Amino acid sequence: MKEELNMDNNFDEREYSTVSQNNRDTIPEVSNKIVLANNRRRGSGFSGKFVILIVIICVLCSSILGSLFTLYIAPNFSFFQGTPLYSQIGGYKTQYVGPTYFEDEKDSLTVTEIVNRVGPAVVGVSTKSIVDRGFFGLQQQEGIGSGFIINEEGHILTNYHVIEGAQTVKIIFYDGTETDGKVINYDELNDIALIKLTDSTVTVPATVSLGDSDELLVGESVVAIGSPLGKEFIGTTTKGIVSALDRDVPINGKTLKLLQTDTAINPGNSGGPLINSRGEVIGINTAKYDNTGTTSVEGIGFAIPINQAKQKLDELSKPILRIGIRGRVIDQSMSSNLNLPEGIYVVEVESFSNAEKAGIKSGDVILKFGGNDVKTFDDINSVKANHNVGDTIKVVVYRNGSNQEIDLVLNE
Repeated sequence: MKEELNMDNNFDEREYSTVSQNNRDTIPEVSNKIVLANNRRRGSGFSGKFVILIVIICVLCSSILGSLFTLYIAPNFSFFQGTPLYSQIGGYKTQYVGPTYFEDEKDSLTVTEIVNRVGPAVVGVSTKSIVDRGFFGLQQQEGIGSGFIINEEGHILTNYHVIEGAQTVKIIFYDGTETDGKVINYDELNDIALIKLTDSTVTVPATVSLGDSDELLVGESVVAIGSPLGKEFIGTTTKGIVSALDRDVPINGKTLKLLQTDTAINPGNSGGPLINSRGEVIGINTAKYDNTGTTSVEGIGFAIPINQAKQKLDELSKPILRIGIRGRVIDQSMSSNLNLPEGIYVVEVESFSNAEKAGIKSGDVILKFGGNDVKTFDDINSVKANHNVGDTIKVVVYRNGSNQEIDLVLNE
């Protein structure tokens, strides 16, 4: 049976034996009194065995009291301090040994402490986008995910699939208040995105501490906080363990190396933090296995190791540099069929965009971008990654049988 992987998106039966009504009378009722099962008569007087028992008890008590006197009382008398025995036990001190902890347990927090520390930094991410429903035309679609604030500037880490195609982004704090946010940048391949609060008057309620996912061990306790199933469940906390490390998980046509956990991860948890027992974020909750057919799957969720996201933070902190076009790749086979050079064919130029201002037109084929040959969109993106807002790029386009050079200013 094939198991499908959804993005984010027990009854214990015990058998009881009963006694039949026909056999009920054969079971004797027992009173709640304690009855000694002893049929011997009680004797009188002292027996020989009793005398021996008394002697043994007296000997044991004498030995114990003598030892205690020797260890704790006698060393305090001056006459005893000159004896050979004192040289052996006189320096003896009673030492109390405290409880033994594993190294990781010393800094461990309770779940309540983790929630109090990290919870205010966890946010809901509400998005609105326009989708093409074919026969039904363009329709507005709303979505909800989770994220967490990583610095005082109001940057928020989440999943790319949470903000994919979003026209507007709202950030919902743990107390229910909402504010605007915008997507700064994203890494679609690794399913990571960075959002920023846009209202400078908003006070950042809290920030998280990022841990080291390379130090994780299978069996460690973890906590997830997020917004499963919608706004009404913002701040939901679940607890589990790290079930496995470095799982290769296919998601939407690509394979990610993820942490596996049995912590409950449901639709809306995407982008929320997976937290270790020290209150550090060690993963970004991403996906879970869902039930398919007759197969019931529980307790299999996945998170992006936080170290993968930390490696991308510098890159993600730079805004997305836009050109303002929609295009498609013209590969070698299409080039011969269409009698056009290989490159990026401009399908549409956005109104009021810098591409329109620079003079790029629909039907142009982008051949060079920043001095580099262009065969795919990655060729353009690699050039943009080395530039900033306001930089001017030389763009060579093919138009009406000839090449033209255009100066394009990059913006967000």
